[in-house]
Amino acid sequence: MTRENPRRRPIFYLTAPARCPYLPERSERKVFTHLPAQGAGELMEVLTVSGFRRSQNVAYRPACEGCQACISVRVPVAQFAPSARWRRVLRQNTDLERAACHADPTAEQWGLLSSYLRTRHAEGGMDTMDEDDYAAMLGDSVQRPVVFEYRLKTPDGSPGRLVACALVDALQSGLSLIYSFFEPDEARRSLGSYMILDQIALARELELPHVYLGYWVRGSDKMDYKAAFTPLESLTPEGWRPFVPQA
Repeated sequence: MTRENPRRRPIFYLTAPARCPYLPERSERKVFTHLPAQGAGELMEVLTVSGFRRSQNVAYRPACEGCQACISVRVPVAQFAPSARWRRVLRQNTDLERAACHADPTAEQWGLLSSYLRTRHAEGGMDTMDEDDYAAMLGDSVQRPVVFEYRLKTPDGSPGRLVACALVDALQSGLSLIYSFFEPDEARRSLGSYMILDQIALARELELPHVYLGYWVRGSDKMDYKAAFTPLESLTPEGWRPFVPQA
């Protein structure tokens, strides 16, 4: 009989309390584990279905004392039908095309991200990132994301102007959106919502069952947009169930 190597089992840690970025009057704690050099994809698959998110080589989920405001949500792709609001967003972006890229950072991507952070997340923590931090975000990981670039179409088919990017983990259970950023001056396009809609369409093409949106946070205006992608499923103690937002 072959004995399991205990070093292959993930070891979980708990962070010290820190100020919550979504509900400032509260503190947050996270349970996390480091992804191994071998088998990271298989482990991340299990952890994602269990409500974990990934940041470079770390998988984490909230573990806050006396607070359950963060709820893992995902879109069941087969059941999703875009509302009139989402059909309008899709029409507004028919002049964009998506391209899947390797996780190799480019100066163009960094320029877009830095503009996005300065405009949308000033003093939010990530605004201190530099180009090396962005390179590490993509490359310093045993589980490298797919970078989806969204560019304006051109008459001759050459690469158009980059207006948005989505960093995505491609899993057997679906696509997990890690992070997205876009041109702040293109607010009328609703590019953040458009990228989610496009990833849902891509998951359908690939016959993947879910698109993971991370956490909906009860009481946080920043996260309210996720509840609009109905139908949603949320992770409960009984497993994934239809999402019913609560005040």
